[in-house]
Amino acid sequence: MSDIQGSTRDQLRAFIERIERLEEEKAALAVDIREVYAEAKAMGFDAKTLRTVIRIRKQDDHERQEQEALLATYMIALGMVPSEETEGATGEAAA
Repeated sequence: MSDIQGSTRDQLRAFIERIERLEEEKAALAVDIREVYAEAKAMGFDAKTLRTVIRIRKQDDHERQEQEALLATYMIALGMVPSEETEGATGEAAA
């Protein structure tokens, strides 16, 4: 490795330094994000639910709908929510 040419060595060093700077920026952003979650929590919002909403908003509509339908199916199968057949009195949808 000691026979790396000067310009190649400089390129490698430049890449490493850029990555290190970006890692520092990423760490700083992570701190900022944690602070926003803490602020939201102090205002009475649930951080775990906020994270879930953010994850869902990143999905495209089709992917989200598919995941919600599958979740509803599993929950109905486990008796965690009433199925559409048994909810006639309330008129609410299961999903």
